[in-house]
Amino acid sequence: MEKIAIISDIHGNLPALEAVLHDIARRGLTRIFCLGDLVGKGPSSAEVVDLIQLTCEAVVQGNWDLGITMPQELPAGIWQQQSLGDERIAYLKQLPYSIDVMLSGKLIRLFHASAQSVFHRLKREASKNERLAMFENTTMTGDGIEPDIVGYGDIHIPYMLTLSNPSEKRRSVEEPKLLLNDSLESGEYEGDGSVLLNADSVQSTSPRTGEQRSSLGERSASTGERSGLLLFNVGSVGVPYDGIPQACYCVIEGEIDDANPAGVALQFVRVPYDIKRAVQMAYDVQMPDRERYVLEITTGLVHLDV
Repeated sequence: MEKIAIISDIHGNLPALEAVLHDIARRGLTRIFCLGDLVGKGPSSAEVVDLIQLTCEAVVQGNWDLGITMPQELPAGIWQQQSLGDERIAYLKQLPYSIDVMLSGKLIRLFHASAQSVFHRLKREASKNERLAMFENTTMTGDGIEPDIVGYGDIHIPYMLTLSNPSEKRRSVEEPKLLLNDSLESGEYEGDGSVLLNADSVQSTSPRTGEQRSSLGERSASTGERSGLLLFNVGSVGVPYDGIPQACYCVIEGEIDDANPAGVALQFVRVPYDIKRAVQMAYDVQMPDRERYVLEITTGLVHLDV
């Protein structure tokens, strides 16, 4: 079994990224995928782009990455463009839209926001039809086999849920009934911890308490009657919006590039970092819109009225 770290939405927060990369290295992980939004909001977009290029095996384009390549009129956008420089902007412009990976007999598709556009946002409370659209092939994702598992960023709120599969053409994914001390209801998980999929024993670990919880999941491999799809959001490294002011990322584990069915594990990881340093860096360079950025990274909540 091999593990891949999946990070997203760093938004120029260098201390948060450094803390996450340190945690990834501490766990002995060597493969890192980034789901975009390297830049904007924070003061260290240039440094983040450079570090991502050094450490990540694959990077997809986010809405901020594409947006910063376009003409800017507001002071914050102009400042970010100038801090990046032409070479980094060219790098952001050519980033791919999505990544497809075969893992334990399941096709995993990773992109920033949705299958339609980097600017098309799928909120956590989206309808089932909107969620199912994340698994469809589009002009952006290309043709071929549709995915069993989709991971994305953009909304800065980590969660995981399973969906019943409306198409018999898709390969089945076992859909265990997950009941982890009321953390999962109706096949949905939100927050932090880890979930082991496609196994008789399902475990969740809370990084706040270190407590490990487990329950039994229902399997359907023999009958295929409960096939399903898995959708998850990796959260944000730099600017979380779920009320927890810590960096967040995911670790997914399985048999890489293997078409044979096997277990897949998905873990949400929270990493504390030096927020005071991140705040000071924004003030040191007199970054435009720094008040909003500081509020967001200190509270873990979005602030649109600053």
